[in-house]
Amino acid sequence: MPSTSIDHAFTAASLTSAASDPTFAGALSFMRRRFTKSIEGIDAVVWGIPFDAATSNRPGTRFGPQAIRRASAIFDNDPQYPFHRDLFADMAVIDYGDCLLDYGNHQETPAAIERQANTILDSGAFLLTLGGDHFVTWPLLKAHAAKHGPLALVQFDAHQDTWFDDGKRIDHGSFVARAARDGLIDPDRSIQIGIRTHAPDDYGIRVLYGHEVEDMHAAEIASTIISHTKGAPTYLTFDIDCLDPAYAPGTGTPVAGGPSSAKILSTLQRLHQLDIRGADVVEVSPAYDHADITAIAGATVAMYMLGLHAERRAAGR
Repeated sequence: MPSTSIDHAFTAASLTSAASDPTFAGALSFMRRRFTKSIEGIDAVVWGIPFDAATSNRPGTRFGPQAIRRASAIFDNDPQYPFHRDLFADMAVIDYGDCLLDYGNHQETPAAIERQANTILDSGAFLLTLGGDHFVTWPLLKAHAAKHGPLALVQFDAHQDTWFDDGKRIDHGSFVARAARDGLIDPDRSIQIGIRTHAPDDYGIRVLYGHEVEDMHAAEIASTIISHTKGAPTYLTFDIDCLDPAYAPGTGTPVAGGPSSAKILSTLQRLHQLDIRGADVVEVSPAYDHADITAIAGATVAMYMLGLHAERRAAGR
């Protein structure tokens, strides 16, 4: 339907108003939310971290936030499936833009991410982050654990990310080991879904391997996640390579034998009982994508995360 305005990310009269920009035009904030650094009174913040210096295989996830925002334009107006609601009618959500990083001094990256995340979390807003490679989850976990205490980690991924870590590495394959060792997560209530590789140590974290996920229905996967986390405050991290490369080719370390986007989205839909305190979508690398398949999957996962938060708010949880 034609509109009297465009570029909703800048021209919106209200933070809870729906956008009506043409899908093919307009400023590409996440789901057309207002671009602003003002977070007073905001319910949820979407934030990008364009970082990929920790990758062990193909780079390019620094362009992930841009790709996810671009793909999210398809969600900008109608009530969102499968939540049967306009997610923004009663939830003020902004796009906070991107994290400021010094590309020439990567050792400062973790502290910069943590510091900027703390600014957002201090406002009381829910933080949804768009990566970036999976290393960015490490400083995000530090910021969230400082506010909420040790968290149950729910990790959708093809990799355990528990490889050796000396506490100084800038490595997307070892952040879970560091988080477990430093007490940021509770391994007994943490779970990894879709794993299709082996690491030397699991740190006591429950693993649902790819072949197990293949044999399970979405409802069974969700029930396993909910029962294992036992109501604990939870951080939800989604590495797009959890999905089979047929559904997410645009990523740095694709692994065959993964689940479909349909199965995993159906699983996510059922996680409204989780006490999710923060979330991220990482490892979208658009240089290896085709027809925005991976970006659309990443944007959809991010939209589901906002949908789960909207459902919890509506239920008063």
